[in-house]
Amino acid sequence: MRNFKTFVLIAVMTLGFNSLQAQDNVAHVNFQEIVELMPEFKAMVADVEKMGKTFEDDIKKAAEDLQAKMTKYNSEGATQTPETNAKRQDEVVKEEQALYAAQQQAQQALQNRRNELLKPIVEKLTKTIEDVAAEQNIEYVMDRTSLIVAKGTDLKPLVLTKLNITE
Repeated sequence: MRNFKTFVLIAVMTLGFNSLQAQDNVAHVNFQEIVELMPEFKAMVADVEKMGKTFEDDIKKAAEDLQAKMTKYNSEGATQTPETNAKRQDEVVKEEQALYAAQQQAQQALQNRRNELLKPIVEKLTKTIEDVAAEQNIEYVMDRTSLIVAKGTDLKPLVLTKLNITE
C-alpha cells in the first residue's frame, strides 16, 4: 500500500511538472494584425487598388458608352423599322452581358492578383514565426484570434522585431 501511495505521488508530480512544462511551450500571435503591419502587405494593397482603379475606369467608360447608345436608340426608335429596333435591342443586350462579364473577370483578376501577392507575405511571416518560436523554445504557436483565453506568451513583439517593423 505504501508503494502504491508513493507511485501515485510520483505520478501526480510528474503530470503536474509536464503540465507546467507544456504551458511554457505554447504561445500565441495575431497573424492578421502582423500581416497588416508588414510593408509588403501595404505595397500589395496599393498594387491591387491601382489595378482595381484601372478596371473600374474601363468598366465605367464602357457603361457610359452603352448608356449613350441606349439613349440614342431610344430617341430614334420611333423612326426606325421594327426589325432595326429588334436588332438594336439585341445589340444592347449583348453589350450589357459583355459589361457584366467584364465586371466578373475584373473581380476574379483582382482576387487572383491579391492571392498571388499575398502568398509570399504569408510564407515570410510563417517562417519568421517559426524562427522566433524556435529561438524561444516554443513548440506550439496558435493564432490569437481563435483563442478564448490567451494568457500565454505573445510572440508579436518578437516577430515584429525580427521583421524590423515598428508599430
